[in-house]
Amino acid sequence: MAVPGDPPNGTPDGMGGGDDELRPDEYRSVVFDEDFVRAARLQEYSAQERMGEHARAVRSRSLWSGSGTAGRGGTGTPSRGARQGLLLVLLIAAAFAVAVYMGLRNPYMPPPADGAAQPLVSTVVPLAPTQTVPGGRPVDLYANSPAAEYRIGAAGITLPAARRTHHFTESQVVAALTITKDYLVQSSLDPDVLSATASRPVRVLLDPGQLRQFDESMAAPAGDGRYAATGWLVRFDPETAVVADSRVRVNGTLTVEELNGEVLEVRSDHTFVYAVRPASGAPAADGASLFTVRRELRLRFDRADLNARRAELVTAYVIAGPQACSADPSAAFRPLLAGAAPTTVGPPASDPYAGGHPRRTAGLCGVLAPTGATTGEHTASPSAPPSARTPSPPAAGSSVSPAP
Repeated sequence: MAVPGDPPNGTPDGMGGGDDELRPDEYRSVVFDEDFVRAARLQEYSAQERMGEHARAVRSRSLWSGSGTAGRGGTGTPSRGARQGLLLVLLIAAAFAVAVYMGLRNPYMPPPADGAAQPLVSTVVPLAPTQTVPGGRPVDLYANSPAAEYRIGAAGITLPAARRTHHFTESQVVAALTITKDYLVQSSLDPDVLSATASRPVRVLLDPGQLRQFDESMAAPAGDGRYAATGWLVRFDPETAVVADSRVRVNGTLTVEELNGEVLEVRSDHTFVYAVRPASGAPAADGASLFTVRRELRLRFDRADLNARRAELVTAYVIAGPQACSADPSAAFRPLLAGAAPTTVGPPASDPYAGGHPRRTAGLCGVLAPTGATTGEHTASPSAPPSARTPSPPAAGSSVSPAP
């Protein structure tokens, strides 16, 4: 029995069923309905269109072409293939946009300096002595001062227990505290910084938006509250004094808080006690004296600062002595050394009628607490070691025996 699709006169002799014997009825269930035809990529021109000169028989259908206005209902809505193609293009475009965004926001690449950081506001106050500055060996001076219980160097800058905040993880809080400690070590303990021969160890830890202010402070220090070199770091006038003992005594605290969802602030309050000696002349074993610097700093960190391991120094309040009130401490500290008499000279006069930028710290001068004045359980100034004390005169009527 013949079936639809067979030749009218049957299959020729010797030809067998061909492929039908191997794949019987494989395509007989396929129905070439209207939707199938519309989805074809090629479309036949109408008879009228083919009558034109050089007309082609078929045309390619665009991926975006729909079922046409002649479709069901004449809505002209895109076919399912067109919608899938549009979705694929949108996904590729979205992936490309995300890749570009992540490339621009790479956390391992420090953002360019845009000047968004706040300028440092600093106050540096000298402390004048009220009695002769005691001298001696550093170890004896430390033992007879409030710094006797202080730790040495970076060991005195201890980190508090770190806890996550509302918007920052525990690791980010630890990073802010660690960067602060690095800043204190480089700006208060580095020998090259203390001797005023280097400033780069401090500079590399600052937000790029503050670098210009820092450079100007190093090049042309001024006591105007913005450009004091001693607001950024501790350094001594190399013509006045040098550090006599590298084992600086340190004590203080660090606290951290979240200012908002993008900024952490760390507050540092530390006291640094240095043994110094005259910069000129042969160093004497007992010719050292102590110089104390109290630094209260506020440092801020956004997420870019934490990733780049840098800080934004916002404020610095520094008191240091013994110094003369008449000296300008903005460029470097000039300690009054062992044997220096108490000073009664006040700060330099300020002319309110003069132009330019007035010295904001003019008139600011503290008094270093004298030996015997107590702050807690310690004296505020070191007492002279026994070997350096002047013996009391003998009482009237007593005999003086010669030394053996």
